This record gives sequence, C-alpha cells and structure tokens, in this order.
Amino acid sequence: MEERIRALREQMEQRLSQVDSKEKLAAFWQDFLGKKGSIADLMKGLGAVAKEDRPAMGKVINEFKAFAEKQYEAMSEKMEQMEMAARNRLEAVDITLPGTKRPLGGLHPLSIVRDEMINVFAGMGFEIFDGPEIEDDDHNFTRLNVPKDHPSRDMQDTFYLDSEWLLRTQTSGGQIRVMDMEKPPIKVLSPGRVFRSDSDATHSPMFHQMEGLVVDRNITLCDLQGMLDKFVKQIFDDSVRTRLRPSYFPFTEPSVEVDVSCFECGGKGCSLCKHTGWIEVLGGGVVHPHVLENCGIDPSVYSGIAFGIGIERITMLKYGINNIGLLFENDLRFLKQFRE
Repeated sequence: MEERIRALREQMEQRLSQVDSKEKLAAFWQDFLGKKGSIADLMKGLGAVAKEDRPAMGKVINEFKAFAEKQYEAMSEKMEQMEMAARNRLEAVDITLPGTKRPLGGLHPLSIVRDEMINVFAGMGFEIFDGPEIEDDDHNFTRLNVPKDHPSRDMQDTFYLDSEWLLRTQTSGGQIRVMDMEKPPIKVLSPGRVFRSDSDATHSPMFHQMEGLVVDRNITLCDLQGMLDKFVKQIFDDSVRTRLRPSYFPFTEPSVEVDVSCFECGGKGCSLCKHTGWIEVLGGGVVHPHVLENCGIDPSVYSGIAFGIGIERITMLKYGINNIGLLFENDLRFLKQFRE
C-alpha cells in the first residue's frame, strides 16, 4: 500500500507540473480526488490490509488525500492569477495614447428651418398643434369647403386608405380640430408631414408643411401680409419684401399667393427668380365663412386668416438646393454642410 501511495504521489506531482489550464486542473481532480479517482481506490483497498494495520494505513491515506487537496487548491489559485493576468493584458488601456475622436452630428436642414420658422411665429404668440397624419375625409376636405368634385380629392393626388380615411394632404385638418376645441381668439401653428401623389425634382410624395391660423375680431388680409413680411425678413434677409397675388383656395376667400423679392439678386432678376425679381413661397388668405360656420364660429362676428408654408420649399430656397431628393437621401456629404 505504501508503495502504491509513493508511486501515486510521483504521478500526481508529474501531472500537476503539466497543468496550464482550468480544463487540465479539472481532469486532475477527477483522476485523483474524484469519487472514482485513485485516492478513492486506495480507500477501497483497505479491506485487503491486515485488521490491526488498517487504522495506521487509513491515517496515511487521509494524510496523502489532504496533501493532494492542498496541492490542488494551490494550483487552482495559480490558475486564477494566470487568468486575471491574461485578462488584464487584454483589457489594458494606454492612457497616453490619443483618444478616438467621434464626429459630431448635426440637425437635418429640414429640422433647422422648421425650428427657425416655429421660433418666428412663436414670437408672435402662436401655439403649436400636432394633428394626426391619418385623417378622415371630413377634416381633410369637407369641412375645409373643398367641393366633392375638386381635383385634389382624386386618387392621382391623394393616398386613400379606404373610402373614408386617407393620408392627410395638408395640415389644415388641424385647424378644424383646434376650432372645434377652442373659442376665438385663436392663434395656432400646425407643422407636420403631409402626403400627395406627386414626385419630381421639386416635389416629393411625402413632405413637410406648416399651416397657420388666426381667428379673432376684425382680422384682415393686412394682418396676414404683416405677419408674413416679418416671417420672410427673419428667415431670409431684412431687405426681402412680400407681394400678394390673387389666387384660389377652397378654404380661403379672398385667397392669395405670396411672393418674396429675390434675395439672390435683390429683385433685379436672376436664374433663381426666373428673371422676374420675385419668388413664390406660400399661399394663404382670409378664412372662408363656410369654414368658420362648419366649426361653430359666427363669421359675422369673427374673421380669420390662414396660410400654408412648404418647409422643403423654404429650405431649398434658403440653402440653394435644386433637388428635393437630396433632403431625403441621407448622404453625409450633403448633411455635413449644415452643421452649426
């Protein structure tokens, strides 16, 4: 038995010298200290030892087992230290090296111009209303005094979801919702995405619009021109002037197209203004009495003005962009030009 223990000890020390991973250490435990290991076999062999020698031999085997466990624990601690050292080497950071610089992002040009526009009108006392993008025919057309046979209702102009619901073609539906909820005086701005079946260099099936509505006593077209005059001066240049031209919209009467004097040539005539000295920027007018009546507002007491501005159009004019697709392609070479 003593010879077996001596040989087993030499074998154990040889195995320990070869351990360089937790896997090999686990195999060492199974071979020597496990339930079916070599030391367990020694304990089973006590039955073949003379009865009077068993206590002494059992003590020797237990001492050998304690020695083996101590060797195992020492090697286990060594493995932990080796793993920790390896992990520290992998995770080491040289703080003297220059840091990796991450490029700063910036606002999209549409966001920049939208915020500028909101700031202008917020300074005039306008509140912001966010209406739904999926609108019903009643709010998008009927209560805005749009006739049933109006071309804007056609499927080639409007994205219908069914006979009643559609993707809003204008944010004017928000004006109806505000007039349903509030009594005059009303001063509200409704920015958001709108959808129309149209696509070319200056039009997109999805674009952004900002509509304004003022309803109070004695509101006239002069108030509209005064507000828009201040708006274009703050967005473009102090020298820019506005001009109103007669037009037609179902929800306003009278209706006007609003031009601004060309900020590129100062009104002298250039390719931007098509040599006219003026650039069309938006439409508006005095709120039609039928629209006020549809919202329960007495047109004999109150009047209103409304206007709609295409955010893409203002952005393209402000920054000299000649293709609306550039605003939606997410090309970083284009977007980096608008960092503040």
